[in-house]
Amino acid sequence: MPSPTSPAPLSYKDAGVDIDAGNALVERIKPLAKKTMREGVLAGIGGFGALFEVPRRYQEPVLVSGTDGVGTKLKLAFEWGMHDTVGIDLVAMSVNDVLVQGAEPLFFLDYFACGRLHVDTAAAVVGGIARGCELAGCALIGGETAEMPGMYPDGEYDLAGFAVGAVEKSKILTGRDVAEGDVVLGLASSGVHSNGFSLVRKCIERAGADLPETLDGQPFKQAVMAPTRIYVKNVLAALQQHPIKALAHITGGGLLENIPRVLPEALAAHLAKGSWPQSALFAWLQATAGIDDREMNRTFNNGIGMVVVIAAGQAAACAATLRAAGEQVFEIGRIGPRAGGPAVTVA
Repeated sequence: MPSPTSPAPLSYKDAGVDIDAGNALVERIKPLAKKTMREGVLAGIGGFGALFEVPRRYQEPVLVSGTDGVGTKLKLAFEWGMHDTVGIDLVAMSVNDVLVQGAEPLFFLDYFACGRLHVDTAAAVVGGIARGCELAGCALIGGETAEMPGMYPDGEYDLAGFAVGAVEKSKILTGRDVAEGDVVLGLASSGVHSNGFSLVRKCIERAGADLPETLDGQPFKQAVMAPTRIYVKNVLAALQQHPIKALAHITGGGLLENIPRVLPEALAAHLAKGSWPQSALFAWLQATAGIDDREMNRTFNNGIGMVVVIAAGQAAACAATLRAAGEQVFEIGRIGPRAGGPAVTVA
C-alpha cells in the first residue's frame, strides 16, 4: 500500500496505451485475415513471426519484396472519416510494384501506428487491408499495431505495408528485351490512386466551397478517395498467355518518370496524346491547379495505372485478354529510339 504521501500507481493505460483495446482489435482482425489464407501459409496472425512456405510448383523461385504507404491521402481519410478503403490502397501500392517484376504476391504484412487506438477505426482500416489482399490473392499473415501516445494527434494514424512475392528465375521481367516498334498498352486507373495527394489537397483548399457535387458519376469525396486499382490477378493471367516484355506501375512521378524505369537506356516511349481519356476528376484537378499537360503526367497517373510493353504482333491479343478480364485497355504509344531526347514523350 502506498503511503498517504506517495503518488498513486500509474498503469500503462494511464500512460495512454490500452492493452485491452489492442486485444479487442486482434480479435476483430482474425476473421478478416482468415479470409485471405492461401497455399503456403503455415502460421499467421498471433505468433511472434508468420511462417510461409513457397509453393512447390515453383522450380527456381526468386522472392520479390515491396514496401509502401498511402501518403497524404490519409489526411483526407481523417478529415472526411473515410477509413474503409485506405487499406486497399496500402496493399495495392506494394503488390502492384511486386507484380512489375512478373511476381505473384504471396503474403502481406501491415504496420498501423496511432496515438490513441480507436478500435472501430482500426478495424475499418484493416478490413480494407484484408479486402486488398483478397483482390491480390495474397495472405495477410501478420502485422503490428503500435499505440504511441504523443506521437500522433487523436484520430490520426499512419500506415505502412510490406508484400513478398515469388517469380520463376527464368521469368523475371527486366525490360531488357524491349525493342523499337513494341507497343505500349495502358491499363486504366481507378482515379488518383495514392500519389499526388499533396496537390489534390491544395486543389480542394483552393476550390473552397465551390467543389463539384459529383465527378465521373460519383459523389466528389468518393471519386477522390476511390481505392487504388489492384492489377495483380488480371495481369498475372495475361503473363501466362502472352510474351509481355515489361510492366510499369504508374505511381509517384507519373507516366514520365515510371515508364523509363523499365526501358533500355537507348529507347524511349513515345505516347500519343489523346489516346486515352482524361476523367472528369483529372480534368478538374488540372483546371483547378492551373498546370500544363506535362506536369499532369509527371504528378499523377492521369488515367493510366499500369503500363504493359509487348511486341506489336502480340499487342491486340494481349489487350483482348486483359479486356475480357475486366481491364480498360488503351494502346497509348510505341517504343522508339531515344536519340538524346526524353525517355517519355507525349505528343
